[in-house]
Amino acid sequence: MPRSTRFPIHSWLPLVAGLLWLWRAPEHGTLGFLFSVVPGCLLLASGVAMLLWPGDRRICQFTALGGVLGVLFALPALFVVGAGWALVLIAASALGYLAAGAHSVAFEPDIADVPAPRASLRLSAQVAADEALLATMSLSMVHPKPGDHARIRKEIAEARELFDVRGWLEKPVDYHETPPPLDAPRIRPAGFGRLRYEHLSFESGYEPHEGEPGRERWLSYAANRTAHAWVLRHDGPPRPWLVCIHGYQMGAPLIDFGAFPPPWLHKRLGLNLILPILPLHGRRRIGRRSGDGFLGGDALDSIHAEAQAMWDIRRMLSWVRARSDAPESAPSHSATPSGTGGVGVMGYSLGGYNASLLACLDEDLRCVIAGIPATDFASLYYRHGPPMQLRDAALEGVDEAVMREALRVVSPLVLEPRVPLERRYIFAGVADRLVLPDQVRDLWKHWQCPRIEWYQGAHITFRAHPSVVHLIDEGIRESGLASAAA
Repeated sequence: MPRSTRFPIHSWLPLVAGLLWLWRAPEHGTLGFLFSVVPGCLLLASGVAMLLWPGDRRICQFTALGGVLGVLFALPALFVVGAGWALVLIAASALGYLAAGAHSVAFEPDIADVPAPRASLRLSAQVAADEALLATMSLSMVHPKPGDHARIRKEIAEARELFDVRGWLEKPVDYHETPPPLDAPRIRPAGFGRLRYEHLSFESGYEPHEGEPGRERWLSYAANRTAHAWVLRHDGPPRPWLVCIHGYQMGAPLIDFGAFPPPWLHKRLGLNLILPILPLHGRRRIGRRSGDGFLGGDALDSIHAEAQAMWDIRRMLSWVRARSDAPESAPSHSATPSGTGGVGVMGYSLGGYNASLLACLDEDLRCVIAGIPATDFASLYYRHGPPMQLRDAALEGVDEAVMREALRVVSPLVLEPRVPLERRYIFAGVADRLVLPDQVRDLWKHWQCPRIEWYQGAHITFRAHPSVVHLIDEGIRESGLASAAA
């Protein structure tokens, strides 16, 4: 349960760290002064705020960011002010960072049917990593302008009426049309470092339904009309395939292959891999950052993004299954023996949402592994959206329930999974700050309580937990994918 302490003791750590930075800032020269002011002000201001207003989630985000910047900015100080003082700044900043995680754990309410977080330095560090990432996202995310909320409300109302008339609210699976097979995509060799893979691309062909709100705007996103994927496949006879779906703001090969490591999945488990690039991400982005527009509060864009993701991935699956049915030579650097075909899907975070939704539309998946999965876009937006944005949306009549109703047609909490119960797998952190554990719990219940691994950690550090790697290994092997490849 959250503590009710008025003046939490760990609030003093970032406060003192900020004072130390600002106290010595004038001695660091002009450039050093500027570098000192940033972590100093962040740590001092958030420490005071944590002391006076404990429990406000935004405080922890900027405390953690101040701690990260403090450690990074103190490294050059080793050569400016000497090792002793630089080490003091590094230690103070690190303690402020840990205090952000501890404060977040202490004041976040427990969630029913989710194991309680066990306070520790390791958990505090992992939670603080989530909080620092949230701070950077809140500073850089593109949100609807105040005048856009009236349009968003109008589009949601029109979409709900259209979806109701066509029966999609009652039977949302019918909202998703079956795409044509993908016969001849463009494939070219690519790579970075020692990793060699293939870059697959094709014209998506997805269009929102006639008369659907936001259709013309969506079709105007030119870069998004071309679908992309990274492919790693073995030479020789057919192999099992794993569809690996990346998370929010990813979509670059270096980052995506870091999340789905080829030495583990491709070489050790012997799988062919295809990593789809989600709409509005990577080469398909329409904003400054990968992912801009997908989860920014523009409900119809989120619906079209999800519908197109399912369309594109199902087209890719038709190509993958054609490769599974007949031998085909492809570039490879593995000598793992070959086996039979079959396809599984695994996704992390936003990719977990897409993996879960794909499992509701495709009948022939060997397994689905939903990692730290988001499951409710409306809840995410109303958890992380800036207060002024949420206020403006509320004044126009757009609240969480209204947004969630429109999103039913792309919700994995509404559509029914087609993958058998024994081949559904979930893992999640008990102290996840990006995707709250209640979203994962709701998917687990909707899926009739399949195997789930709750690890004592946060969102972006799941790979640090051996139990997660073990669950993924077991899920792939129990589904017959790895045994077919090995």
